[in-house]
Amino acid sequence: MELSVAVLVVLALVLAAEFVNGWTDAPNAIATVVSTRVLSPFRALLLATLLNVMGTMSGTAVAATIGKGIVRPEIINVYTVGAAMVGIIFWSSVAARYGLPTSESHALIAGLTGAGLATAGPQVLLWSGWQKVLTGLAFSTFLGFGGGLFFMGLIYNVCAKQSPATIRRLFGKLQLLSAALMAFSHGSNDGQKFIGAFTLVLVLSGILPAFQVPLWVILLCALMMGIGTAFGGWKIIKTMGLRLTKLEPVHGFAAETAAALTIELASRLGIPLSTTHTISTAIMGVGATRRFSAVRWGVSRNIIVAWILTFPVCGLIAWLVATLARTFLS
Repeated sequence: MELSVAVLVVLALVLAAEFVNGWTDAPNAIATVVSTRVLSPFRALLLATLLNVMGTMSGTAVAATIGKGIVRPEIINVYTVGAAMVGIIFWSSVAARYGLPTSESHALIAGLTGAGLATAGPQVLLWSGWQKVLTGLAFSTFLGFGGGLFFMGLIYNVCAKQSPATIRRLFGKLQLLSAALMAFSHGSNDGQKFIGAFTLVLVLSGILPAFQVPLWVILLCALMMGIGTAFGGWKIIKTMGLRLTKLEPVHGFAAETAAALTIELASRLGIPLSTTHTISTAIMGVGATRRFSAVRWGVSRNIIVAWILTFPVCGLIAWLVATLARTFLS
């Protein structure tokens, strides 16, 4: 297939979804550093934009999992990918309107699955990729929460004799490093997912002979996510950084370090996971070290409901759009 209008439209939809990813998901990377007042919102956005772009350019293992590991590329078409992007853009934008941090990872996987099922039926799914998706769910849930507990407990033990003022000054500086690592890790995992989708469209349209990610695709998607990040998502920052639990710089450092290390491990193994899910559970783990009631579980419940709804909502929207495309455009 040549570079037709349909292909251009689908590529534009992928870039729009990458923009939404930067707009609605990347704010999670800076929510804690803003809420602890270590950085001003403007400087935090600048940090997140730069480090997200650098993270996106750090590898392609996750891109390969998304592009050729979730659904069989040989039995879908460009409309399948376009339908998945429509579901992501719609659901993430609606959730952001109400300050709910959703997972673009879950949205992308659900969208590809729903659209793939509409295009080619159950045989479209690849179990090898889904094993990585399930591993990612375990990573983000258990390693995120457990890592938050571990790092906060370790800090309590090491710094037990230090005054609160000393701890605040120390971790106010250290949180700059953890926030940078969190933003970088977000790009290395979430940014790569849409690079995979963009490359998949190029393969399906015959522009690329095989799934190999060109440098210009990495740069283009990184730039688009960076632009989206620069727009910020202040309602999401408020939910994650202020409403979930009360955070001081030491708590922000522990949560960001736990989440970032979990995400980086997943990225190097080619495992797509939800960065939103990971930082949220890490914040919950940090809050739970003070006392279980320190976490505002009502807010947590709303976040979890949004995560659960992401799969069926994005999957259904993508299925409907792919069905319409198959009926009227194929």
